Amino acid sequence: MSALDLTTGGTRERGRLYWLLADCGNIVRRGLTHYQRQPVNIAWQLGFPILSVLLYGYVFGSAMTVPGGGDYKDFLMPGMFVMTMAFGFINTATVVVYDSTKGVIDRFRSMPMSSSAVVAGRGVTDLVVACAELAIMMLTALAMGWRPDGGWGFLGAFGLLLWLRFALIWIGVWLGLLVPNPEAAGGLFAVAFPLTMISSIFVAPQLMPDWLGWVAAWNPISSTAAAARELFGTPVGGGDSWVEQHALLMACVWPVILTAIFLPLAVRRFQRLSR
Repeated sequence: MSALDLTTGGTRERGRLYWLLADCGNIVRRGLTHYQRQPVNIAWQLGFPILSVLLYGYVFGSAMTVPGGGDYKDFLMPGMFVMTMAFGFINTATVVVYDSTKGVIDRFRSMPMSSSAVVAGRGVTDLVVACAELAIMMLTALAMGWRPDGGWGFLGAFGLLLWLRFALIWIGVWLGLLVPNPEAAGGLFAVAFPLTMISSIFVAPQLMPDWLGWVAAWNPISSTAAAARELFGTPVGGGDSWVEQHALLMACVWPVILTAIFLPLAVRRFQRLSR
């Protein structure tokens, strides 16, 4: 191969990367513009975390016990942050299925756009919104008296929460491309609700029946909740199972597994829509 061929090939490869990033940036800008022009959706999506923190913190706070003692508020708040990240995939699926039924996806398919850029752009948009949700929730928790004591671990916990949200985005995109209409996407709450309840978000797994506690301990969001509590400096006595003793490790591993499974599925599903 001549030097000219190598140069041309390198330019072509750089061109593909440029347009991939440019397409992704356009999708992100479009998604954020929609939030700006639909204040009702912003009020709901950002107001729900505040309502959740206040509801669970004040209604259940005085009636719950924490293994080994301690303030239930310190136990609850990191779990509430995780719950918000977990419920986010429903919003992702709803937006994707809305675009699909309104012909937006068809328009994207008719353009010389990278299918990976369309999917990735949706993911980046949701991560930006997730950052806003977490910031609002943490400010609300601080106003309620929650005080993390983890130093730089605070940033690590914030990163782990976004890492979980990143993985769940691809589940939302994949499901949004599968379900037939926005109403069906709303029914995904029936999937998210037991996913969050059978976990360590509200109750420690060792306080559950043995079989249910085992399921809750191996729930991926339980690992993130336990790791976040540790990094925030409010650890609670964990169980004896391997996954509970290595919560920080599994909080990093579970999202990798979920992303490796559902990101290719989401891209492949998008590509099949054009066939």
